[in-house]
Amino acid sequence: MLTKKIEHSLNAQIEHEAYASFLYLSMATWCDREGLSGCAQFLYRQSDEERDHMMRMVHYINEVGHHAVVPGIRQPPVEFESIQALFNLVYESELMVTKEINHLIDLCYKEDDHMTLNFMQWFVSEQREEEAMVRSILDKIKLVGTGPQHLYFIDQELQRINKAVQTATNKAE
Repeated sequence: MLTKKIEHSLNAQIEHEAYASFLYLSMATWCDREGLSGCAQFLYRQSDEERDHMMRMVHYINEVGHHAVVPGIRQPPVEFESIQALFNLVYESELMVTKEINHLIDLCYKEDDHMTLNFMQWFVSEQREEEAMVRSILDKIKLVGTGPQHLYFIDQELQRINKAVQTATNKAE
């Protein structure tokens, strides 16, 4: 049984995950428009992942006999200054989600809710992976610099990441 505080916080997290999904979808469409198909594919997949995170929480809340609330989502940005600014925003978004998940973990301890604490452990590991991946992308963007072909090289690197993820997904299935 969830306490009202836990239920409220999980529903708030659903909103954070949904916004992240829409933000990455908006970023993906911008990348598509800019001819960055590797970046777009990466961000479309990230958008799907964030939606999956949201749905995990929706199902959990309903599964334990409470009510998941589908949030209204504010409009994400549609224009980005540069690919580096875009991925800086991705990183900021991941840090914010991590902060919110940590808040939920703290609340689980305070509310003595071991079941939700156990459920949330998957998200803790997922956030560690997400932050590390985005930091790696930002490091590569920094290494490539801003020379004339920088967007080409960044897009190629994201294509490589996309292929690696797809290969790992195929092996897991």
